[in-house]
Amino acid sequence: MMMMVCVQDHLSYFHFVGRVMGLAVFHSHYINGGFTLPFYKQLLGNLLCSKTWETTDPELHKSLVWILENDISSVLDHTFCVEHSAFGKFLQHELKPNGRNLPVTEDNKKEYVKLYVNWRFMRGIEAQFLALQKGFSELIPQHLLKPFDHKELEHCAVDSNVVRWFWEAVESFTEERRGRLLQFVTGSTRVPLQGFKALQGSTGSAGPRLFTIHLIEANTDNLPKAHTCFNRIDIPPYESYEKLYEKLLTAVEETCGFAVE
Repeated sequence: MMMMVCVQDHLSYFHFVGRVMGLAVFHSHYINGGFTLPFYKQLLGNLLCSKTWETTDPELHKSLVWILENDISSVLDHTFCVEHSAFGKFLQHELKPNGRNLPVTEDNKKEYVKLYVNWRFMRGIEAQFLALQKGFSELIPQHLLKPFDHKELEHCAVDSNVVRWFWEAVESFTEERRGRLLQFVTGSTRVPLQGFKALQGSTGSAGPRLFTIHLIEANTDNLPKAHTCFNRIDIPPYESYEKLYEKLLTAVEETCGFAVE
């Protein structure tokens, strides 16, 4: 999406992609592949921050954090105007009116970082992104997205390897090991007679609490963590099926009561 393709009515293609994404979410279907977290933040209409780029562009994130955490007086010679190339030409973009004449200082560096991050994501693709966003919103109106954050929206739209690997691991378990997993997450080795839909939390609150997989941002050396009061298991973003299997097995077999709340 970083290169603008000169095709007549090309924005209609992006509008179509947005509608397909909205249709997939509406019908609870996953999309193969996916986008970066900054994309989902922008789709929700949220402003980006420097931390947004931590995994997407580590070098950019490192540079912006350095600016925020250090005294830049007499160190940087930046203004609120940035240079970039487009189709072999060097262009300038003012992050705010008269930005080329406004130096970045200790007092305004936070504003500079905020404006730069949002410009960096939209650079060269604003029209295309807005067309996609419009198509998506026609199926999923913006007000329906307010309860979601960008990570939750990503999980609605894109199939998760971690979730798929979790169920593959469960399928490979023996019946005894599945019972221990159920105990780890729900506090009981047995499913209610009415099935999973009748699971209750350990707090005794009225109404069912469904078995829930919650993907969290955590060190992948950590074990999965269970919350029996909610029938929920928190799983870090493991890089491979093998690592997920190993960590899940350790949690289930060796930490009964240790990584449980």
